[in-house]
Amino acid sequence: MTEHRITLLPRQGRDAAPPARVRDGERLTIKVLRYNPADPASVPHLQRYELEQSPGMTLFIALNEIRDRLDPSLQFDFVCRAGICGSCAMVINGRPTLACRTLTRDVGPEIVLAPLPVFELIGDLSVDTGKWMRAQSERLAAWVHLREDEPDLTRLEQRMEPELAERIFELDRCIECGCCVAACGTARMRADFVGAVGINKIARFRLDPRDTRDDAAFYELVGDDDGVFGCMSLLACHDVCPKDLPLQTQIAYVRRKMAAQGFGG
Repeated sequence: MTEHRITLLPRQGRDAAPPARVRDGERLTIKVLRYNPADPASVPHLQRYELEQSPGMTLFIALNEIRDRLDPSLQFDFVCRAGICGSCAMVINGRPTLACRTLTRDVGPEIVLAPLPVFELIGDLSVDTGKWMRAQSERLAAWVHLREDEPDLTRLEQRMEPELAERIFELDRCIECGCCVAACGTARMRADFVGAVGINKIARFRLDPRDTRDDAAFYELVGDDDGVFGCMSLLACHDVCPKDLPLQTQIAYVRRKMAAQGFGG
């Protein structure tokens, strides 16, 4: 691959910070895997950028600095800058994670960035996770299935024990960033694999007392090799989840329940 070198001159007046892997004021090198699938002339290549490490710099800040001062054509996604939207997920030095929660001083002085695999590439570091997540949610019918066809919006909410509500809320913290899917070995081999994010959703709705579906219904959704039985238990999903969700526990839980259902309920 061709490597292009672009250098950003240091800024002045930055405050010093405690010693780290990369000290403030030192040179930071960021290599980005660039490719625009919409451009027939584009070929995948690493492009090199250099800038100065500054106090509290995250990779999100560094990428915006590159795009604002060096290369406006660089494509990447962001929305919240707070680890909530999941838009800035990418592969950082071989590990899927969020750019906004990654301090450059902890991963430098040389950082290699690539887009998340599995998802459709838009360009450079930008991928369409929303298209994949929507298709998966529709496939798993990822909503509460109520007893009545039309919910009564004037009725008081159904009561729920606080402990159960907390367990459901814990699984609802998934931000659908795609890191678990990108790190999944099965997802790289099986295009229809639901991934840890899908299995986590099944675990969440199975807990919800308002959902009328039973294990037989859930088995029809994930009781095969494209579902929970396709998981090879490498558990990279658990390791890379930026929200620290208990994915290992939920995969084992759903697999056990689906196995029991498969062997006769």
